[in-house]
Amino acid sequence: MNVAIIDYNSGNISSVVNSFKTVAKNNVNIEVTSDLKKIIASDKLVLPGQGSFKSCADSIKNINGLIDCLNDFVINKKKLLLGICVGLQLFADVGYEEFETKGLGWIPGKVTKINNQNGKFKLPHIGWNEIEIRNESGIFKNIKDKSHMYFVHSYEFTPDNKSVVLATTDYSSNIVCAVQKDNIIGTQFHPEKSHHAGLKIIENFISI
Repeated sequence: MNVAIIDYNSGNISSVVNSFKTVAKNNVNIEVTSDLKKIIASDKLVLPGQGSFKSCADSIKNINGLIDCLNDFVINKKKLLLGICVGLQLFADVGYEEFETKGLGWIPGKVTKINNQNGKFKLPHIGWNEIEIRNESGIFKNIKDKSHMYFVHSYEFTPDNKSVVLATTDYSSNIVCAVQKDNIIGTQFHPEKSHHAGLKIIENFISI
C-alpha cells in the first residue's frame, strides 16, 4: 500500500513524516511528494498543514493542478484522506484568518477565530487537552474517550452539519477537533505529536 504525504510548502512536516514511517515500518510505502501522478496513484493521502489558513490555501493553489488532483482523489475516486490541523480546516468552504479565503469545500462550514472570551483563554490554544469522542469511527479504534491530544491553533472549524463531528475538545467552548465525511477524515489536534494515542490514530488510518 502507498500512502502519500502531500508536500505543498505548508511548514515543517518532518514530525508527520517520521511518525507515519514509525508506524508503517516496512509494511507500507510512505512517500512525501507534490508530484500529481504519484498523489493520484496513491492508496491514501495525508494533507498536513501549519501556519495560517490563507498561507496553506495559497500554497495548494500555487501547485498547478493540485486542487483538481485532490478533488479527483477524494470526490471521484473516493479514496481515504487524512487532514491534520490546518489540513482539516482546508476542508471548509471558507476561512477568515488574515483575509476571507476560499477552502476546498469538501465539508460545508467555516473556519473562524476561537472566541477567547475577552482574554480569558489564551490564544493560540497550545498543549494537551482531552477529547470527547462523539461518533464512532475506525480512526478512533482502541482510543479511549477523554484521551489527551496535542493542539496548536487559534482558529476552529465549524461544520454546517454536526453529523460529521467525530470529537470535540473543551477550550472556551466545545471546539470541533475531529471530523469525518465518508472517506474524508480530519483532526485539529496533531496525532504525530500526541504520543501513543496519536500513533494509534495514525495506525488506524493506515489500517482502515
